[in-house]
Amino acid sequence: MNSGILSRRSFLKSICAGSLALTGCGRHLAGIGEAKKSPNVLFFALDDLCDWVGPLGYGQAVTPNMDRLAKSGVTFLNAHTAGIFCAPSRSAIFTGRHASTTGCYTTQVYHYSHPEIQPLQVTFQKGGYQTFGAGKLFHHPAGFVDLRGWDEFFVRSQEQKENGWGLNSWSVDSPILPQPYPNSIYNFDREPANKFFLEWGKVLNENEEKMADTIRTEWACDVLRKKHDKPFFAAVGLYAPHFPNYCPEKYFDLYDRDKIQPPPYKADDLDDLPPAVRKAKIARSAIHRRLEKLGAVKDAIHGYLACVSYADAMLGRLMKAIEEGPNSNNTIIVLWSDHGYHHGEKMDWGKHTLWQRTSGVPFIWAGPGVKRGAKVDSTVSLIDMYPTFIDMCRLPAVKGLDGTSLAPILSYPPAAKDRNVLLPGMKPGAYAIINRNWRYIHYEDETEELYNLRQDPNEWYNLAGKRGYEKIKARLRAAAPTTFAEPGPDRREINLVVEGETFHWEAKK
Repeated sequence: MNSGILSRRSFLKSICAGSLALTGCGRHLAGIGEAKKSPNVLFFALDDLCDWVGPLGYGQAVTPNMDRLAKSGVTFLNAHTAGIFCAPSRSAIFTGRHASTTGCYTTQVYHYSHPEIQPLQVTFQKGGYQTFGAGKLFHHPAGFVDLRGWDEFFVRSQEQKENGWGLNSWSVDSPILPQPYPNSIYNFDREPANKFFLEWGKVLNENEEKMADTIRTEWACDVLRKKHDKPFFAAVGLYAPHFPNYCPEKYFDLYDRDKIQPPPYKADDLDDLPPAVRKAKIARSAIHRRLEKLGAVKDAIHGYLACVSYADAMLGRLMKAIEEGPNSNNTIIVLWSDHGYHHGEKMDWGKHTLWQRTSGVPFIWAGPGVKRGAKVDSTVSLIDMYPTFIDMCRLPAVKGLDGTSLAPILSYPPAAKDRNVLLPGMKPGAYAIINRNWRYIHYEDETEELYNLRQDPNEWYNLAGKRGYEKIKARLRAAAPTTFAEPGPDRREINLVVEGETFHWEAKK
């Protein structure tokens, strides 16, 4: 464990001695005696949510429930994802291993490629927990949900179970879609409408309870309101604020579109990038240029922020279910997002990058064993969740995890010490090493980027080719893996075989 962080033995001893102040999720403070039993866990996942939330200092977002959760616990101000889009991020989180270890860089199915790896929910189950799951916890297409280890995994229809457990959060024939469809100006004259990318629009308020994310949230609320004979791990994942940015009109009404301030853009931002990246991003910049031509940048951000506020409202429902039920004084809440999202920064709209807009995510903990109302600026990774749960929930040890337990920091935030964290890219040899001061990016073709984050938080000035930075680059490169696993077969190389309500993958013949 890094120096400057309490040892695991000291951390557990301090709990037993009753020397730590523990906090409940809101209404109650949990006493030390009450916290001796294993805590329940609410594992709350959001999709495509960057650091545009109140607890991280983003003043435009209306996120009262995240703000309240942050006041009850620890907010990590410098947290980074473990994968640069949905599938690799979630594979890393549930296996506790980076893509450089598993080969799950893109749409590999980790439970096909590595059935021997014990996923997070199985470890909870082996630790005596009831396990409940709902929504987008894994990648959303059919065949990605890891069905092992769940006492109950909720989907909204029998048809979903019989078609590989795909999530189907939105479909073009949904009766609650905004009308007309497509609804955003970006897609009005596009044929086809590119499905849901850069789509935004208002759902009738009366249809809020019919939305997939609302239904999943209410199912989880029922779990949280009940008294359980064993501790529970309740994991619920929302699709919001992933496109399409459709949500009830009342959340759009929280914002004045004309007063929305887009992030700062730099016209020549791509000029100092490595050739292959520059070429790809120049092509990608056509999206931003189209939005600017349409005068729709603020409209696109408006739709995103409305969905952030909708997701925040779902968090409020879950917190209320805990606070008003029998689990109020012994439940840990963890809020995280699978990765961030670009809104025109570096001329991009999307993720799949090794820059801050993709890597930076909200990461908030509250409950037993967590200091109340603290902020930690040291660099951490979502890969750290698995070992943290093992410590805080007294789960059986698992070998081979890539993360570092945050339990000592959560109980005593001054113990935090900055460290280098890894973010793998989409190919072996592509990665970022990130700490509070620097971001070093290495691509599979040996090209590089380097940003001084203190002086250049927008990552506008690539220093990799400048004189005087060789020692810094060498030091950061030394923190990267010495070997990278070869990619496993991705979704295109294997067949999904559905058998009743279960499924398996097999190699294509």
